[in-house]
Amino acid sequence: MAISRSRELFSLCSLLMGTLFAYSASVQLNDSDWYFWFPLYSCACVVNLTNCIIIFPKLNRKVAKLALWLGILLFAKVVVEDLVYGISGFWSLDLSERVVREKTGSLLVILSMILHLHMEQSCVPNKQNQISSLVNYGMLILVLFSYMLPFVFFVVRKGEMKF
Repeated sequence: MAISRSRELFSLCSLLMGTLFAYSASVQLNDSDWYFWFPLYSCACVVNLTNCIIIFPKLNRKVAKLALWLGILLFAKVVVEDLVYGISGFWSLDLSERVVREKTGSLLVILSMILHLHMEQSCVPNKQNQISSLVNYGMLILVLFSYMLPFVFFVVRKGEMKF
């Protein structure tokens, strides 16, 4: 019973993250560097929406690894850009700045892919059939953070984006 609820929670969180990444991919199409961010968010969306499907486990794992490495590279790119130009600072959560939005987005993809790759171990037959609390609560915390940060910034604080 606990395993079933654990999988349901993970699936719900994956659905919410997949929806967020689908939206993120769709708004990248009008950016000048869309060719970096659209594939990142699209891969993350696919992995989250197809979590634990046994039909294509090797393909899903490859897409998750691709998204993870692309996320790491883009995170490093944005952090270096921020440091070189002194735009916002590493720990800033000021979503009005493009580099902060890109840094946050790439970090969300990285964390989501790590959790999915860890989760994938429990989807393989003849492996441990439980989802660790780290994965379950990690996904829940990721969902809460990723939905609450924009809500607080844009609705509560009424922040505006800079381009």
